[in-house]
Amino acid sequence: MLTLATWHLRRLGIAIPLALVLMLAGGVLVTQAVWIHAKAMLAQVLLERAFGETLETGHDVKPWSWADTWPVARVSVPRLGHSAIVLAGSSGQALAFGPGQVERTPEAGDPGTAVYSAHRDTHFAFLGDVVLGDDIRVTRRDGRNVRFRVTGTAVVRWNASGIDPSSDGRRLALVTCWPLDATLPGSLRYVVYADMVEETAATR
Repeated sequence: MLTLATWHLRRLGIAIPLALVLMLAGGVLVTQAVWIHAKAMLAQVLLERAFGETLETGHDVKPWSWADTWPVARVSVPRLGHSAIVLAGSSGQALAFGPGQVERTPEAGDPGTAVYSAHRDTHFAFLGDVVLGDDIRVTRRDGRNVRFRVTGTAVVRWNASGIDPSSDGRRLALVTCWPLDATLPGSLRYVVYADMVEETAATR
């Protein structure tokens, strides 16, 4: 006959291993999150160095020898104090280290719409704080400085953004996943739209 004490002991015997498994799983998730942010921060240091060399020499410079991408711009939102080096292409490997300029979109400030994409939990985590009228500054790899002003935001499906890279005007779109506080991937994207208001020549 199962006594109350025995029943409690059996429950305890199940609960302890379960608690240990849950603690271990939680520790793994926390470690992964910390690693993702640490990797993103370290990468930006190396990318800043490579971008600085690009501005000095006029040549694309890889941030590390095995990289399959390189810096093409620096994007910043002065009011929020956020800045990041933008990489060529929007592959998963590029986005692990910084925002990426989506393939077949023009350079920021050229005719059409340049599109920068980044993860919502690292380099574009601040997009939810961007408001209408904010300045977005872009320094291109050729040294030209372009200033954009935010004109709108939208939540769209990944395959129905309505962004036309060859549209009239000179525009910039910053894109990340939606909802901004979610952890699982989805089909929605958050887009910040901006129009060019000023351009200055390269200083080098």
